[in-house]
Amino acid sequence: MEINMVAVIGPFSSRIAHVLSNLANEVHVPFLSFFALDPTLSPLQYPYFIQTALNDLYLMTAIAEMIRYFGYREVTAIYTDGDQFRNSMYILSSKLWEKRCKLSYKTPVLDFSSPQDINNALVNVRSKESRVVVVHTYPKEGLLVLKAAKRLGMIKKGYVWIATTWLTNVLDTTGFSTISASDLQGVLTLRPHIPDSDKRQDFERRWKILSNGSIEFNTYSLYAYDTVWMIAHALDKFFNEGSKISFSNYTCVKGTKGLNLAALGIFDGGKRLLTNLVKTNMTGLTGPLRFNPDRSVIHPSFDIINMVGGQSWLLGYWSNHSGLSVQPPETLYAKPSNRSSSNQHLRSVVWPGNTTEKPRGWEFLNNGKPLRIGVPVSASFKEVGVQVNGSNEIHGFCIDVFLAALKLIPYPVPYEFVKFGDGHTNPSYTELVNKVAHNVFDVAVGDISIITNRTKVVDFTRPYIESGLVVVVPIKKLYSSAWVFLRPFTPQLWIITTVFFVIVGIVVWILEHGWNDEFRGPPKQQLVTILW
Repeated sequence: MEINMVAVIGPFSSRIAHVLSNLANEVHVPFLSFFALDPTLSPLQYPYFIQTALNDLYLMTAIAEMIRYFGYREVTAIYTDGDQFRNSMYILSSKLWEKRCKLSYKTPVLDFSSPQDINNALVNVRSKESRVVVVHTYPKEGLLVLKAAKRLGMIKKGYVWIATTWLTNVLDTTGFSTISASDLQGVLTLRPHIPDSDKRQDFERRWKILSNGSIEFNTYSLYAYDTVWMIAHALDKFFNEGSKISFSNYTCVKGTKGLNLAALGIFDGGKRLLTNLVKTNMTGLTGPLRFNPDRSVIHPSFDIINMVGGQSWLLGYWSNHSGLSVQPPETLYAKPSNRSSSNQHLRSVVWPGNTTEKPRGWEFLNNGKPLRIGVPVSASFKEVGVQVNGSNEIHGFCIDVFLAALKLIPYPVPYEFVKFGDGHTNPSYTELVNKVAHNVFDVAVGDISIITNRTKVVDFTRPYIESGLVVVVPIKKLYSSAWVFLRPFTPQLWIITTVFFVIVGIVVWILEHGWNDEFRGPPKQQLVTILW
């Protein structure tokens, strides 16, 4: 730290990155990190800090879209209690909310947690209803979590496990030397997508020769290699522009014990070098190296992988351009973005328990809370839902339909009816729908019309009452006959119709009388012609 620098590769921890980024702002030295991927490290706050790999904003977005694609609504998360992982959980919760899902429970583990601590965390997870578990930790803690979950019988049919990129990092570098294949059966994981290229294949061949095949590398090793070349190209451009490396004295902070910050110098060309780095436009091992206006890596994408029998099955890809697809993202960038639900596809998954049947994703527990069923109590139409004799019991047609449907479910569902409205005035059905959207009620049962605005915030069942387009008119007699079609014609209507017939005949006679011989003759003949 007590030497002059023009650029720094690192740090590897987001916690340290938050501290050093402030220092980088002071000394005008760009920091480039491919591992400190905290999504809150904003270039607005830390202009001299550049993330050269995909940050966790895109990782959490990909996971949220996977969960929505498989149709799950609630998720449990296990994460390391650190800045990057904690902030990533906030992002995940936000992205799930956008997909009308929610992060129902999250439990932190320390980066030095004992096996007993991890066991306790998993027991808490098992006590929740959600069976969709996201593990976002460091590799060491992640492996301990999966091994403990296997011992506790949690990697079995009915569970969904999603491990973030830490798992593919482990498997790419050490294979199954650190974990059994049975501990990963059915687990889903992600890996930053690296397009296949001759440049990458050539590097892999040269690396095997240099390392004698004894050292494997993962995706982030390629990002590290590209980061070095990114700095080299930026410096080359810096010198070609006629700039020189010089430093000014840094006198803002005095030296502290063991760290002489006063010995640092301010890099005079830091702003120009930073501009060159941000304007990087080259092709590396990881593909095109460019930055978006917000300084995020261009074309963020991930491989989605299914662990089956000690092998990695590629289910498809996620990209910020087109969402989930079985086609490589680089083949879709030339096409218009299509994020519609009908365009989202992945290959078939083998789930924990070695089954292709999609898990339900949740279970009712003995200690689970009953569903709160909101029932509108109307003052005008009591046949739908009515409170019985001031008690908590509610009857009505919609209640009968709900109870009949409940009997078809092959497992018990605890519930409780909660009346909405006082029974003296009609309640606001839009407000009732909003209470479901905001989790005040879990379900609403009643004569709730399906309109566009409401379908944007909640899901509706298929209508079980449909009136169609009808006209309601009063009737006095219930009998019917062959002359029933004449009943709408009142005497007044008959008179008006006759008058119009005569007027039309007179108009036609006036127009034809001057030149048509058939409209001439005696007055009697002309009158008959008019009526005809």
